[in-house]
This record gives sequence, C-alpha cells and structure tokens, in this order.
Amino acid sequence: MKVRILPPEDMLDAELEMPLSKSMSVRAAAMAAAGAAYDGMLAECADVEAMRRVAETRAGVADAGESAAALRFGMAMLAATPGTDVVIAGSSGLMARPVDALVDALRSLGADVERTEGGVRVRGRRLAGGKAAVDASVSSQFVSALLMAAPLMDDGLELAIDWNQPSLPYIDMTLAMMRARGVDASRAGVDINVRAGAYKPAQVCDVERDWSAAAFWYEIAALTAGFVTLRGMASASVQGDSAVAEIFRRLGVVTAFDEDGAHLSADPEMHARLDYDCSSCPDLVPAMAVTAAMLGVPFELAGVGALRHKECDRVVAIIEELAKVGVPVEFDRGALVWDGRRVPVMEMPAFDSHGDHRMAMALAPVAVFAPGVTVDGAECVGKSYPGFWDDMRAAGFEVEAAE
Repeated sequence: MKVRILPPEDMLDAELEMPLSKSMSVRAAAMAAAGAAYDGMLAECADVEAMRRVAETRAGVADAGESAAALRFGMAMLAATPGTDVVIAGSSGLMARPVDALVDALRSLGADVERTEGGVRVRGRRLAGGKAAVDASVSSQFVSALLMAAPLMDDGLELAIDWNQPSLPYIDMTLAMMRARGVDASRAGVDINVRAGAYKPAQVCDVERDWSAAAFWYEIAALTAGFVTLRGMASASVQGDSAVAEIFRRLGVVTAFDEDGAHLSADPEMHARLDYDCSSCPDLVPAMAVTAAMLGVPFELAGVGALRHKECDRVVAIIEELAKVGVPVEFDRGALVWDGRRVPVMEMPAFDSHGDHRMAMALAPVAVFAPGVTVDGAECVGKSYPGFWDDMRAAGFEVEAAE
C-alpha cells in the first residue's frame, strides 16, 4: 500500500495515546506461556500476535510472521519445554535474519534445535543449564531469549555478556520483567545470574506505553514546531528508548511531564550538531536521522551497526531515502554521518519503506517540508504501531491512498 501525505493546515496541537510497548508486550507474552499469567493489556500489533502463536504452540508449525522476537524468544522457551516438537517458520525476510549464535548457545546447554528448510525445528526437553556464552553483537534478543528460558533449566543460568553489549537497556528490561514474575534474576556488570524456579503471575501490570513509537511524534513536534501531548507516558521507564526525550531536546523539543503524560513543545535553542552514540537505542535512529536532516542539523550517529540486521538494512535504507531529499549521508566507521551539505532535488520524494515499520513512520513527517510525499509499503507499520496512520489523521495530516 502506498500513501500520500499532506501536513496539517493549522498549527499542530495534538493529543494522542501511544500504543503499549511492543518490546515489553512480546516479553510478557513469552513468559505468560511459561506460567507468568498477565492481567494487564498487551500491545495489539503483529509482533505480539506472532509471539503468542509461537509461545503457545506445542506441536507442528508455528508462524512467526515477520517477528524476529517471536522466532528468537520462541526458540529458547520451547527448547526448555519438554515434549514440544515445533518448527518455527516465517517470512523469507525473517528466515534470513541471524539466529545461528542463539542456536549454538542453546545447543551448548543441551537443546535440540536445528535449522531446517522450512524454518527452525525445536524439540523441547529438560535443560541442565549452568554456564553459557553467546555472541550477541548482532542482537541483544539472543541474551533475552536465553534469560527468559533460564528459570526452566535445572541449574538456572550464569551468562557473561560482552562489556560493550549493544542495546543493554533491553537486557535490563527483560530482567526487570522476570523479577516482577517471581524469578531471581540479576545483573552485576557483565555477569548475569538467573536461578531455577517457576514463573508466577505478574505482580504488577508492568507493560508501559511505547517510547519507541513516541519517537515519531517527537519528530513531528520538531518538524512542525507544534504541540503534542502523549497520554500515559511517564518519565520513569525501563525502556531504553525513553532517551528520546533527552535526545530531541537537542533538536528543539522540550518535554514536560505531569499526571496526564508527556507534553512536547518547541524550543528554538536547538544544538548546532547532533552527535550521539546510538548503541543503546538503535530503534530511535531513523527518527533522529530524518529529523536532523530536515532541520539542517549535521550529525554523526555512532553505534548503528545493529541496524544492518533489522527488518531491512536500515543503514542502507536511511542513506537511500535521505538522498531523495538532497541529503548525502555516509556510513563511516560504524556511524551515519552528514556534514550539512545538500544537493539539488528536482522531483517530489517517493519514499520506499523497505518493508520496515520504523522507516515508514520516520519518513512520513517529511510531508511537513514536502507536502504530497508518498510512502510505499505503508502497511508495514502494523508490526508495532497499527494505528499510526489514523493517529496522523487525528493530528491533522491528510493520509490517503496513492497509485
């Protein structure tokens, strides 16, 4: 589906309720299948539906769709569940995403896991646990997968992570949610220890509103210099992407919190450059790069190597799509870099989402500067934020189908 987008005619003044956190919801769904019943609501999106399907399957084929989290978390949880015999399958894009390091780690713990022509076959059994290592340089999900399965192992799990582990906040999020479900799980520096035990029903409804989704409204606030209220957002959060509030302060957006949520407004004193290590918040990079480019703020966004293994190669996608607005971004020594130079653009940008939800949502607000831009593959937002286009319409944007 291709959409054409026009900006609001009046000053933006929007009040919206962000979806529940996709990252927290997929973890809650995975642990619920192991006994951690959850009374709260979960995000309604494709990734969470996929996680439920995989986690609750005990035999046959489980469809993980496009969800790497459902594939990776499901592999570990099912491998530690005796009696399961499941092939986790999914789209061709999902099957091309890295899982070999997790397969190796699970096998080192005695798991029966193998790649097959149709997906990844998992035959569950009791696992001894003990000490393990995993190369998680590609994704912290490998670590989270092992941790969530660890209470089901006879001896729990001792896991050492690399000192420069990217996306460390996601690992801490996993541990916090496990503790809320009665598991003895802790991290001291690079050493993580999870004791064997049973998951219990969640003691609190701990799935927060989604800070990753909020990033695109920070982008919209920055590009329109308007006002946005994000209901339900709180300054205290286990989500690493809550750093968006501090990051976008440098791009001219200030955040005030009260009992209603986060109130975003413009501040003319933005930084002259945006230099940031994004290794702990890689999902924010598309919104950061597009915002800075459209505002004319040169940037160096380091620690973006993990972006090469997302729904698409986001490094390539960002470079290709920003070139369409005359912004020549380079990838240099692990960083996305723009020196502020622009090149002439002779036609209306026709953006490609690359099948990536975060690319689609990051590119849409360019309509503020180029009314009538199109985004192809717009349906991919359903992976994490199905209501995004409706929320843009509610904020005053025109979003219509385009040929």
